[in-house]
Amino acid sequence: MLSGSCLCGGVKYQASGPVTALARCHCVQCRKASGSEFASNGSVLAAHFVLLSGQELLRRYQSSPGEFRVFCSNCGSPLFKESPSRPDEVRLRLGCLDSERTAGPAVHLSVSERPAWSAITDDLPQYQKLPGG
Repeated sequence: MLSGSCLCGGVKYQASGPVTALARCHCVQCRKASGSEFASNGSVLAAHFVLLSGQELLRRYQSSPGEFRVFCSNCGSPLFKESPSRPDEVRLRLGCLDSERTAGPAVHLSVSERPAWSAITDDLPQYQKLPGG
């Protein structure tokens, strides 16, 4: 069982089952949403995702058609992403997990959008764009 929360602790969630599609995304949208040089993300089944508290604090921002970034309106923490084109999936922002994970991201995505000052220093596979994109 995984647990996660926002910076202020107002939003809390749990997710069971495996976290899949673990990636570091360097796209402009993920960088701006995270305020960092990349965002670490992973997917869980929506049926295995439970919001424990803070429903009233959640806000959704449509960052591109059909893509909703969900964040805490109190502290601004980016928590997860929802997409009507993938209703069975919740894309978690791994930095908000409270549970310790042993497996980290397996790939770098959208490397073509990586800032010049950001060095990739591991041997993970790199994709210039999102696979299939």
